[in-house]
Amino acid sequence: MLKLSSLEYESLRRHGEETYPHECCGVLLGRFTDEEGVRMVTSTVRCGNTRTDSPQNRYNIDPLELVRIQREGRERGEDIVGFYHSHPDHPARWSTTDLAEAHWIACSYVITSVEKGKSAATNSFELCGTDESDKGFVDEKLEIV
Repeated sequence: MLKLSSLEYESLRRHGEETYPHECCGVLLGRFTDEEGVRMVTSTVRCGNTRTDSPQNRYNIDPLELVRIQREGRERGEDIVGFYHSHPDHPARWSTTDLAEAHWIACSYVITSVEKGKSAATNSFELCGTDESDKGFVDEKLEIV
């Protein structure tokens, strides 16, 4: 389960609207709670989509930006608990590309469908498995707190 505040939830949805018709992307910082499988988001960080070949249906976060975000988060006691991105004019479901490019096992991947510039559905998926050979997305409850 992924828990986040209404402020963070609205922020990531607004990010998708602002970058439409391109995909937005960002990092979810927070903590892995004592409850099994529960991640609590304490902040979201907007990232630039570095994809130039197909930014309307692909995203990439610069590895140097990701390292910086992780370091700054740890200084505040936060871990990377997930990522978010948008699907312009497509459902808020993961694609085969999303799965192929997801590598953070036990993290959440939040997808917002942005239809004609307006945020619609937002869904969360946990990346499960032990390594690249058996990873897969599982639907995850998204709770606004």
